[in-house]
Amino acid sequence: MPDYSEANIVTADALTLLLHNQHAICAAIEEVTKSLSENGVEGVAANAIAAMATLDTNAQGIIDAIMRLRQL
Repeated sequence: MPDYSEANIVTADALTLLLHNQHAICAAIEEVTKSLSENGVEGVAANAIAAMATLDTNAQGIIDAIMRLRQL
């Protein structure tokens, strides 16, 4: 059976970087959402909150994949 451990490590490392990017994007959206909300643009702010929820859901999937790769 081939040893995929190095490929798993590289893949997990790449996914970790993507996860960090996803957290940074979420933080930026959160800042914009706060500003929109404070300036009376609640509809757009609500859409941004929905986007953040999607980012959170997908982040958990990435975390799960990283953990599986690191255990192999």
